[in-house]
Amino acid sequence: MFQDATALAGSIRDGRTSASEAMQAAIDAAAREEALGAIAYLDTGMGIEAARRLDVERQSEPERFNARVFAGVPTLAKDLGGPFAGLPVAAGSRLFDRRKSGLDSDLAGRFRDAGLVPFGLTTSPEFGLSLASEPAIGPLCRNPLDRNRTPGGSSGGAAAAVAAGIVAIAHATDAGGSIRVPAACCGLVGLKPGRGAMPAGPFFGNHLGGIASEMAVTRSVRDAAAIFEALEGPARGPFADAPSAAPPERPLRIGVLTDTGAAYPTTADRVQAVEDAAKFLEGRGHAIVPLAWQDFAPLADTSAKVFGNIIAANLAALIDGLALDAGKTEKMTQAFINRGRTMPATELWKSLDAGVRVSHGLWSQFDSVDAIVTPMLSSAPLPIGSFPSDHDDTELHLNRMTAFAPLAALANISGFPAITLPFGKDADGLPLPVQIIAPFSQEKLLLSLAATLEADERWQHPFSVAGLNA
Repeated sequence: MFQDATALAGSIRDGRTSASEAMQAAIDAAAREEALGAIAYLDTGMGIEAARRLDVERQSEPERFNARVFAGVPTLAKDLGGPFAGLPVAAGSRLFDRRKSGLDSDLAGRFRDAGLVPFGLTTSPEFGLSLASEPAIGPLCRNPLDRNRTPGGSSGGAAAAVAAGIVAIAHATDAGGSIRVPAACCGLVGLKPGRGAMPAGPFFGNHLGGIASEMAVTRSVRDAAAIFEALEGPARGPFADAPSAAPPERPLRIGVLTDTGAAYPTTADRVQAVEDAAKFLEGRGHAIVPLAWQDFAPLADTSAKVFGNIIAANLAALIDGLALDAGKTEKMTQAFINRGRTMPATELWKSLDAGVRVSHGLWSQFDSVDAIVTPMLSSAPLPIGSFPSDHDDTELHLNRMTAFAPLAALANISGFPAITLPFGKDADGLPLPVQIIAPFSQEKLLLSLAATLEADERWQHPFSVAGLNA
């Protein structure tokens, strides 16, 4: 049996298990895996009651129940992002007490409409500022594939929970690689939708100037495709809706970038995974077009700088707008807040302008190709503690993140959709992830290419999904 949310939903729909039994299995798995640090907050009573209501709906309103693609499947929300009613998001920070939100974000409402049953929050670094998930308030989140390594960030708790099988799918957000990096660390599929594809309302204003996107981390491409279809537009602003187009019915031109430059070198096995993916796609009739790092280096460097400035300005505005005590935050967070407070308006404007130019520069690459395959990470998941937050050097912190995921922020700053999935494993049994980037409105093209690669079965999840009998 394929171990993913689609399989668990089918088991519930067919009566082989119930939503309540699936929820209890997830709760039991969360208790067994407490030391993993994937979950920052649990409300088992809320999960049990919501699952019970779906079991009742299955009997009393089977048409409505069966229309929900993930009816009865337990899930977890991220401790950062749009609120889920009843779950007290604290953004990994001691600045906020865990007061329960009474309202769903638009995206959270669509999660529930799809039949997903949230019962807790996953661990995130403070304000999502790291590619590890080790907030000072705890818990410290570990990679279930190697507990001495990070699961990535900032959706590290989500990825760890899904990879460990506590849940089969979990809410995640991505402003600088925060869906794709954890997915890559944990052997998952991570789709960052393009700008305007996901609803950002009704609370998030401009959603970090358009660099952030919300969706999920999943164990399969079919899960990613199903949740994308359930969540995508109409977003009702603040950006134009970007409905995904059907992929072209012709052989594609696949750009392949294997070099990530001397400043951000990628290990040979991860480069080989990209080359192997390209050869596999070529064997399926697509044309391969080699690309040069020199054309991407300025875009990647600018993306990292723009990301840092937007995050700093946003944090400063948030803290000052709510009159919060920045002294209660971690040292790195304080440094970003101070950076935002002292940044001239002209500097922020230059960053926003540079982001537009990054988008245009990446567009020019798609004059000759339909999609681009790249490395996702430069190395295996890094050891716990590799992204410390007990210092105030924001440039050092940003450089460490760029060195680990050189082409992550490019998709955020440009606004283009991107997906990662594992395409093999290294000598230690850890995933070898690849990334595919496509133009605006081409999420379905990404999902199609990812499904083609996934079908070669170069990666198998070592942990089964709670509640799903193998």
